Amino acid sequence: MVSASSWISLHSIKAKRKVFYKRALLSITVGGGIALLLITQGVLDLHPWYWPRYMIPLAGMIFANAMNSVSLAAERLEAELARNVHYEEARSIAFRASLIPITNSLFAVGLVSLPGMMTGQILSGISPLIAVRYQIMVMCMIFGSAGISSACFLLLAVSSN
Repeated sequence: MVSASSWISLHSIKAKRKVFYKRALLSITVGGGIALLLITQGVLDLHPWYWPRYMIPLAGMIFANAMNSVSLAAERLEAELARNVHYEEARSIAFRASLIPITNSLFAVGLVSLPGMMTGQILSGISPLIAVRYQIMVMCMIFGSAGISSACFLLLAVSSN
């Protein structure tokens, strides 16, 4: 999952894809790994925590969103540097841009959209209050992994620019 998401995340900067691959791989591994570790070990009471029925969906959500965030950060960083913006400012712009989709999702949950996980739980008979708590956990997990992954990528990208 991590190696594929790292390669896919650099689709928007094909010219430097090979240069940035290791940085994207490390960033998504660190950001996603921290979120996955916190969720499986600290938040959810999973027995055993490593079962595929838990790990595959959680890891898929985490790494897919980290991939999207790193992709947006890489594209925006390259675009800003091409406009001759100073690196520090370009990095700040790229970080903010990489978090726009997940921030919009956080604002919209429950008002504009009912995510699939929450809807599925409600339809299966789980209390809506429990479903909302799980959805809040999922959104925080995704936001955290996306933010950490983007920040790591942008910190590691400095050595190639």
